Amino acid sequence: MAGQGSGGNVIAAICNFFIPGLGHLVQGRILGALFYFVAVGVCYALAATVVLAIVFWPLGAILHLISIISAARFRGGVTA
Repeated sequence: MAGQGSGGNVIAAICNFFIPGLGHLVQGRILGALFYFVAVGVCYALAATVVLAIVFWPLGAILHLISIISAARFRGGVTA
């Protein structure tokens, strides 16, 4: 990727909007992709139990938003 604000980062952020972690995978950050996919998925799954929804839905939504922002602001391999 060319750096922060590049077209690749925009695509990665859009990918993260639909599937958390997918944008990180597009950028080549495998551990970040795995973390966000599992963390947001678990939060949303626990929110589906309705009893835990008041805690885990907002937490999942916040992590989902952080994953989008993280993909959009990524600066890959800046060597200047």
